[in-house]
Amino acid sequence: MSTSASTSESTALGSLDRELIVATQQGLPLVSNPWEEVGERIGISGDEALARFQRLQANGVLRRVAAVPNHYRLGYHYNGMTVWDVDDEQVRELGQATGELPFVSHCYRRPRHRPLWPYNLFAMVHGTSRDEVETKAERIHELLGDACRGHQILYSSAILKKTGLRLQRKR
Repeated sequence: MSTSASTSESTALGSLDRELIVATQQGLPLVSNPWEEVGERIGISGDEALARFQRLQANGVLRRVAAVPNHYRLGYHYNGMTVWDVDDEQVRELGQATGELPFVSHCYRRPRHRPLWPYNLFAMVHGTSRDEVETKAERIHELLGDACRGHQILYSSAILKKTGLRLQRKR
């Protein structure tokens, strides 16, 4: 779950909403009715917990809720951030198409830092082998066509823990 860091939103956050965020930021409980359990933790009904959560999301305080699988446990031990030097006139359209490929987990545009870093499009792919990652990168290259002037694959060398903003319980 990602949270927005806007000052006006953080000051408008009520104590019960804050408790709800703290109770869910490590993940929802793996039970048949997670909202009931979350509500019990903070002293409200499951229906109220869900309604508050949906309101926070609708108001932009919470951006998204998503499953975060451990790709290593799923057998995907090769992780390649593919970086591409794509024509600036076409990068938006081609980036959208690249991000829609079923094997791309995330794709985004970044500024170049010439002459050392000519790449402006990034796309993460995972595979069970280095050859699989390279085959997927070749499919991206085919999609980008003549708009691509160069690319690299940067392989992960360590597992990094990824978390967003974490709220602390008020004392």
